Amino acid sequence: MYLTLEVDQEADGRYIAEVTDLPGVLAYGVTEAEAMARIQALALRVLADRLEHGEPAPNLLSLDFRAA
Repeated sequence: MYLTLEVDQEADGRYIAEVTDLPGVLAYGVTEAEAMARIQALALRVLADRLEHGEPAPNLLSLDFRAA
């Protein structure tokens, strides 16, 4: 499974990252690298929460992040 990440720089200089495959999963960072690290950690937390609550979640045996 691949999760697509998008990163943009805001007008105030911060970076915002989003996992397009998980609506609403967004994270900010001072640098692009920080935003990428935060969004990956958040995406894993969201997927783990879905699994723990019996919600549908993608097959996680093979998980990879790709920049959009």
